[in-house]
Amino acid sequence: MPGDGRRPDASSLAGPGTGSYAAIVARARALIPKLRERAARTEELRRLPPETERDLHDAGLFRIIQPKRVGGAELDYVALVDCADALGQADASVAWNFANLASHHWMLGMFDRHAQDAVWDKDADALIASSFIFPAGRARKVDGGYVLNGHWPFSSGVESCDWNMLASVVSSDDDADGIEYRLFLLNKSNYKINDTWNATGLCGTGSNDVRVTDAFIAEQMTIAVSDLTGGPTPGSAVNPNALYALPVFSLFPYVLSGVGLGNAQACLNDYVEFARHRASTYNRAKLSDMQTTQIKIAEASAKIDAARLVMRTNCIEAMVDARRGHVPDIADKTRLRRDGAFSVNLCTEAVSLLFAASGARSLFTSGALQRQFRDAHAVNSHLAFNFDAAGTNYGRVALGLPSENLTL
Repeated sequence: MPGDGRRPDASSLAGPGTGSYAAIVARARALIPKLRERAARTEELRRLPPETERDLHDAGLFRIIQPKRVGGAELDYVALVDCADALGQADASVAWNFANLASHHWMLGMFDRHAQDAVWDKDADALIASSFIFPAGRARKVDGGYVLNGHWPFSSGVESCDWNMLASVVSSDDDADGIEYRLFLLNKSNYKINDTWNATGLCGTGSNDVRVTDAFIAEQMTIAVSDLTGGPTPGSAVNPNALYALPVFSLFPYVLSGVGLGNAQACLNDYVEFARHRASTYNRAKLSDMQTTQIKIAEASAKIDAARLVMRTNCIEAMVDARRGHVPDIADKTRLRRDGAFSVNLCTEAVSLLFAASGARSLFTSGALQRQFRDAHAVNSHLAFNFDAAGTNYGRVALGLPSENLTL
């Protein structure tokens, strides 16, 4: 339909390997009908149903940006946006867990090979959860590694995972050492899961808490955030693709931004289909003849189109930069964070607009609209999409002040 927010086929914009790229995105789109049918059950379970996880595995979606040397597809980074966009048109909870867990294969490709082998030599399909809330943990340097303690919230999909990437501050007795941020890769035997996920949005993501007590983590199973700011990483020795030289936390919003995009696209598609065939309850006027209906569709679709263009363009350009060995400066890094937040905010605005335009229909729990509204605002609540935070830091750097985001 005109103005539905779609762009040219993903294969035309994705760089090398476009045939396999198009096939992967097509597999994600093919899952939409069955995932929509399961959406209510997914919410009831508060985690992805086993058959949904199996569908994602069978389609190869968890491994889209895993290194080819271990059987991954090693697609361009924009694949996260495009596949989450497709899955989000079925169920935002599914798209959220897909994007989170797929991105951790990408990040593991930047760790020391010892860490990669510890996971992938046992099972290349193994899922890895995460919580990147640095203040939630405290690590202490010891001979051969670190001792880690902490309690992390929001570890999405953790019940399905054999491993977890947990972020922590490394403490030191010497103030001169400053603050170090580091990621730790733990087997599930080293943490406990607390079942805390009772939420109003993204209900099916199983984003529970994890707790670690005095776990020893070998040096090779960790990576400093300073090694993930762009350019060669410890994993580049075995994974030379520019994909594994991207600035991780500068691009962090785009791991999940496609979820909000797909959810908004589904909301728009559903609204248009409803408006085409319904009449007003009160005066029987056709909704499609009402100017207000037409304007709402135009405004929502413009927001979604703009969001998709921003997300995809930034991801594609980041790959171009990485391939030529260019590391973005702090101004560009804060712009990437600004754009990531702004584009998801546009998607949330589109859903809110359509929710309000739907009147009493939006109140029924039997319909998808109420879930799309709740999920849109749940996505938007992630810190990566907080425009006040991203916008403030962008403005600081634009004015010549230092960045306050220590991960960039």
